[in-house]
Parts: sequence; structure tokens; C-alpha cells
Amino acid sequence: MTHLIFIALFPLIALIAMGYLLKQSRMLDEPFWKGAEKLNYYILFPSMLFLNLATANIEAKSIAQILSVVGIIVALVSCLLYALRGYFKTPAVRFGVYMQSMVRFNTYIGLALVAALFQVQGMALFAIILVFCIPLVNVLSVLALSDTKTLQAKQILWSLMKNPLILGCIVGGLFNLSGLSLWEGAAHFIRQIALCSLPLGLMCVGAALQFNGLQRNVFALALNVFGRLLFMPALAWLICQSLNVPVLESQILVLFFALPTASAAYVLTQVLGGDSRLMASIISLQTVFAALTLPIVLWLLI
Repeated sequence: MTHLIFIALFPLIALIAMGYLLKQSRMLDEPFWKGAEKLNYYILFPSMLFLNLATANIEAKSIAQILSVVGIIVALVSCLLYALRGYFKTPAVRFGVYMQSMVRFNTYIGLALVAALFQVQGMALFAIILVFCIPLVNVLSVLALSDTKTLQAKQILWSLMKNPLILGCIVGGLFNLSGLSLWEGAAHFIRQIALCSLPLGLMCVGAALQFNGLQRNVFALALNVFGRLLFMPALAWLICQSLNVPVLESQILVLFFALPTASAAYVLTQVLGGDSRLMASIISLQTVFAALTLPIVLWLLI
């Protein structure tokens, strides 16, 4: 089993490291990375999510259990963070960073791991989590940073409705419910597009890593890494056990909450005037330490 976990994790770590080294070597210009992220975000990644949900066989009970566990965990963690904010008088520019570091997730790493270990059924369950969590964590992130720049609810709603990842999941789910089947040629075409998504996405994760600000806030950074990469999956496991969630769904949920935070959190922090340097440090540190914690979590799970 340890060998299987290593085989699943090695390509992910290697692709992230490749992206980081390519970015540092300046072999590829900055416009390439921006274009690659845009291509993946708007076309490749949504295509993969659509394909997984369009062809999945998922019971309604599984969906209800997954959404219940995710909702409970996000609510508990958000309440805890707001309580700590009140106690420590944390300003919004930093609180928004801490909120994103705990509730957001790196979708590329998650899907790559799920695809390697749990195949099609696991991918479909993971996509259901995405449909629910992407809008939820985006709203929480914006609200946590809202003291720095006021956004209207209509603007937030509109941005979520335009999110290509959410649209890919919704369209795939509706296609699945319709009872229709994909034409074989179209299915092969979308599958080829989807195959490009994860390698490119993981290299973009590596290219986005920044380690310049790690000397600041050492204790806060260490506590954050521990909370996200070890406390969150442990909490997910406890809740899954208490609700008698089936094995596969439990494994996907615990893995989901063991993922490092999203690279895109840096962009939102910059846009809303948060501490983007701290956000960059947390993203980079969580991503690096996930290479150590994910094998432990997976070894305990599988």
C-alpha cells in the first residue's frame, strides 16, 4: 500500500517541482504561465469536470452525506476562525488570508490524487464536492476580506455564476440526469482535452510558489500548516465516522480536507487589498508540506 501511495504522489510532486524550476529558470516567459492558467481554468479543467459528472453513477444518498459533512466542517472551522478573530482583534487584511488558507483547496492536486487512487467513481464524488464548495468558500473568502473593499452581493453572485468550474460541474450533472449519452467521438475529444488539464495545472501550481516571506510570522505559519494539513482531515474523519459515511465517500472527504489551499487565493487577496505576501507564504508552505502530510493521511486512509 505504501508503494501504491508513493506511485500516486510522485508524479504530482514531480510536476509541481518541474513547474517551479521552469519558472525560476525563466526558460518560459511570464505570459506563458498566465496563458496556461487561463486555458486550464476556462477550457481544460471544466471539460474534465463535465466528463466525470456526465458519465458518473452516483446515488442521491451519497450526495446528501457528502454535502452534510462538508457543510458541518466548513461551518465549524469558520465559527472557530471568527471567534479567534474577535479574541485577537485580527484585521481583515490578515483574517481573510487565514480564512482562505483553511477553507480553500487546491483542486489540481486533489483531482490528480483522486484520479490515481479512486478512478472514475472517486472523481465523480470529488466533483460533487467542488460544485458545493467552490461557491461556498469564495463567498466566505470575500466576506473575510470585506473590510478592505466593499463588494455588493449581486457582484459576488454574478462572479460565481460565471465560474467555469461551477458551470462545468452543473452542465455535467444535468447531462447525467437527462439520461442522454455522449456521442463516442465527442467523448473521446473531451477526454483528450481533460488529459491535458492536470499536468498543466500542477506545473502552474509549482510556477506560482513563492518563498520570499517565510521568515516572517514563523509561529503563525507553522500553526496554519498544522491546522490545514492535519487538523482538518482529522476533523473530517471524526465527522464521517460519527455519521456512518461509507468507506469511499469518507476517503474522498478526508483527502479533500487534507489538501493545501488554492493558489488562486493569492489573486483574490491582491484584488481585495489583503496581505498578499502572507498569503503567498502560506500557499507555498502548505504546498511543500503537503508532500509530507498527504502520504501519512493516505496511508491511514487506504
